[in-house]
Amino acid sequence: MGAGSWMEGMKLKDKAAIAEIEGYIRKSLGADSRYMPAKRRSVGVAASTDHNVIELTGSDRPGLLSEVSAVLASLKCNVVSAEIWTHNTRVAAVMRVSDEDTMLAVTDTVRLEMIKERLSYLLRGNNLSRGAAMADASGTSATHTERRLHQMMLSDGDTEEFHGHVPAQPQKPNVTVRNWKDKDYSVVTIRCKDRPKLLFDTVCTLTDLRYVVYHANIDANNNQAYQEFYVRHVNGSPMNTEAERLRVIQCLESAIERRVSEGVKLELCSSDKVGLLSEVTRIFRENSLTVTRAEVSTKGRTAVNTFYVRSSAGEAVDQKTIDSIREAIGHNIQVKGHPEAAPQKKESPTWFLFANLFRPRSLPSLGLFVR
Repeated sequence: MGAGSWMEGMKLKDKAAIAEIEGYIRKSLGADSRYMPAKRRSVGVAASTDHNVIELTGSDRPGLLSEVSAVLASLKCNVVSAEIWTHNTRVAAVMRVSDEDTMLAVTDTVRLEMIKERLSYLLRGNNLSRGAAMADASGTSATHTERRLHQMMLSDGDTEEFHGHVPAQPQKPNVTVRNWKDKDYSVVTIRCKDRPKLLFDTVCTLTDLRYVVYHANIDANNNQAYQEFYVRHVNGSPMNTEAERLRVIQCLESAIERRVSEGVKLELCSSDKVGLLSEVTRIFRENSLTVTRAEVSTKGRTAVNTFYVRSSAGEAVDQKTIDSIREAIGHNIQVKGHPEAAPQKKESPTWFLFANLFRPRSLPSLGLFVR
């Protein structure tokens, strides 16, 4: 059966395709899912042979990505790739950088400490209401980047209620938890707007909260998603307290909302050069735009960047601002419009049972913790 058949909603029977999907899920979830200590504002640096991995968490503010990029450029660090998420006034970023001259990882310990010190000072800003901490990123560089971002934001406390101004979500997720006492399961039900990677986000969150998924029902119809998970804690028990149930609900809501992109989507494809990210984000800041999410990558000598931006004042981005950005950057930047205007997906009957995928014997390799 070809790829086109199962993508149109037909049952997947190709064993090779199933094995490939299972392999990708194992890689995405990681070999070890562990609950990390709390980090309020942190900078971690780990190295491979060709780049350093920099992890940042802290309070979000307009122009922060521009400031971070400028600091890295001043320290002669070239950004190879980066992914930045913002949610509930918090920001998390995983950035891979190399030495501007050698295009390899920075190995000088004094220089690495300077990078951490400068970025930590930058993240501190004028925020005195939340604590600070330094974190070592060693051992996390092999983790799937989006999985790592979920872990970082969860540990940073982006699930905590914020009473200031936060842009309203177009459709808030509906998450409920109830106990099935006869079977000693907790049943987690999620209803929300469907989008790519939704299942990845919810399963990773349950895993990081140390719950084992035994069965699941999944459906996507008319751009709406329905997910139902039958879970137990790694100690074998369902959720026994109201506080435990509330935490799971809050963490799943945050995981769903983190990837919901606010603002206008801008795509930039151009020749790569040192300092490109610093230059582009500076132009955004000069035009009173704030970045709500970003994906930065390089393919050979080409930089492929995607930014979601909105006005720093919370207003819609107008055509005059877009024209000003095009004039400064060039016409190789494409405007994809507001992400909420994306076309609806075709209706697809995708109810299925995850018992085979999440059977107990496969859970250790998936990092889902079994006793």
